[in-house]
Amino acid sequence: MLTINGLTVRLGGRTILDRASASLPAKSRTGLIGRNGAGKSTLMKVMIGQLEADEGGIDMPRRTRIGYIAQDAPSGSATPFETVLAADAERARLLAASEVERDPHKLGDIHERLIAIDAYTAPARAARILIGLGFDEDMQGQPLDSFSGGWKMRVALAALLFSNPDLLLLDEPSNHLDLEATMWLESFLRSYPGQLVVISHERDLLNNVVDHILHLEGGKVTLYPGGYDDFERQRAERIAQLAAAKAAQDAQRAKLQDYVARNSARASTAKQAQSRAKQLARMQPIAAVSEDPSLVFDFPSPDELKPPLITLDLASVGYTPGAPILSRLNLRIDPDDRIALLGRNGNGKTTLARLLAAQLAPMDGAMAASGKMRVGYFTQYQVEELDGSDTPLGHMTRVMAGKTPGAVRAQLGRFGFTGNKATTEVGKLSGGERARLALALITRDAPHLLILDEPTNHLDVDAREALVQALNGFDGAVLIVSHDRHMLELTADRLVLVDGGTAREFDGSIDDYVAFILGQGAGKGSAANDDAKGAAKPKDAKAARQEAARAREAQAALRKSAKELEAKAGKLAQQISAIDRAMFDPAGAEPALAKLTMGDLAQRRGKLAAELEAAETAWMDALEAIEAAAA
Repeated sequence: MLTINGLTVRLGGRTILDRASASLPAKSRTGLIGRNGAGKSTLMKVMIGQLEADEGGIDMPRRTRIGYIAQDAPSGSATPFETVLAADAERARLLAASEVERDPHKLGDIHERLIAIDAYTAPARAARILIGLGFDEDMQGQPLDSFSGGWKMRVALAALLFSNPDLLLLDEPSNHLDLEATMWLESFLRSYPGQLVVISHERDLLNNVVDHILHLEGGKVTLYPGGYDDFERQRAERIAQLAAAKAAQDAQRAKLQDYVARNSARASTAKQAQSRAKQLARMQPIAAVSEDPSLVFDFPSPDELKPPLITLDLASVGYTPGAPILSRLNLRIDPDDRIALLGRNGNGKTTLARLLAAQLAPMDGAMAASGKMRVGYFTQYQVEELDGSDTPLGHMTRVMAGKTPGAVRAQLGRFGFTGNKATTEVGKLSGGERARLALALITRDAPHLLILDEPTNHLDVDAREALVQALNGFDGAVLIVSHDRHMLELTADRLVLVDGGTAREFDGSIDDYVAFILGQGAGKGSAANDDAKGAAKPKDAKAARQEAARAREAQAALRKSAKELEAKAGKLAQQISAIDRAMFDPAGAEPALAKLTMGDLAQRRGKLAAELEAAETAWMDALEAIEAAAA
């Protein structure tokens, strides 16, 4: 059992954890969740002894072997395979001792211990973990320094999993993984024999792997049994109970305050009034549940373009002449498409995204795109390249040069940067806030096509849900690359598999793709073959995607109608206002209205008022229809 006892941690004068307490059952798999900046990583650092608590502490069984990924990725000339094998320090020590030990009894003890820890199956286990995380046989033998930072972090994760600690601590383990490796990791963690605490914003991982949720909010922790969906249900019930209790307490407080105010001055009731005043003083206020008003994504709607937006006809693309990364590309993107690109990292998803964003030109074949099309392209590099000393307002003012301050502020407001948030230094913003700013910057001109490459890496669960809702309400086309399966399920109508040097439609659902990958064995090579092409073709999955597309099209029509009705109501209201001015201030009336008699003005006003009432009624009906369609 791992017990958190009255834990208080202060950093930079700010209280991060405030007398937090919880007991995690032995062998439990716990998801540690909370909003960005709530203190999840701080709590985990206390668990490993990297941070010292100001008060309280964490108790766990003696000699518990703790496994945690350090911030620094491994490097050097060692290979991923050698690095993973070396992570089992006991095995390495025993093997070294077996080479020099001459005492037959001691040598027997060494070999007995090697057998007990499965030392001789270790190379196969190490290779299996590396394959699951995307390292083929050739990659396992290359020097660490030949890999990017993301791949090095995968090696660190592989080494940690291989070391098989008693307590496995994972902080956002899927951030450097693609969808395929994330699915493998989920499968691995489900069968992990030790205790697990994982910080994650992946709804599917939290539902499929953990059996408890430890929610961190306001410096306190609350333990819930079950996965993330169970947590949401239980928390909603708890919030409702708190709201009811607060309402009851507020009513009781108001009643007591009224009694004290009315009876304190009267000698006959002064004693009772004093008693109620003491009761008021002892009453502990129930805090209202706080919501974050800045958690906002609102993509501006583009003007309409006729389909298609983009057509690829046997196109090839790459970086070196004569050596394309992808070939034989046939793809059409329409204004209402929702496309998810599937395939392992390194297969060419980003290359295809850059081609569609016009950052790369086709080497061969043809690419046709609407001349009026605007593209918003989001990558993690944009988040990392934001100027930390500048403000959201400064960034947006530069990219919207020539626009009015009101237009700049309005675009920032769409993404929650209002008031002081707009003038806060970017370096002081959370990772999720910086991601929102990057999205605000790339959508400033209302793009017709949004290309999002791993948009969720810095977003917590609530922010991801807000992003899903915004994407589903967006009137343009969306192409998304993400390891967040939940997001892909809710936003994508078409799946395109990038593998084997090309891209083709995957005729199935995300669940079908998961089943295919896990069934074939993640990392066993190219999935772009005849089996992959026909891996899953259930009619119901295809029909479901088509139905989702039709529903989105219907919602788009409703939103367009609502927007037109709103504009009509606004114009009618302006016309009525102009008539009112003409009736009561003829000197300031518009020339056309100044010529009319009072009777004509009244008749015209009555007609416009009836039209306005009808337009407003139709507008409200359209809004209700949109809300019902989204439910």
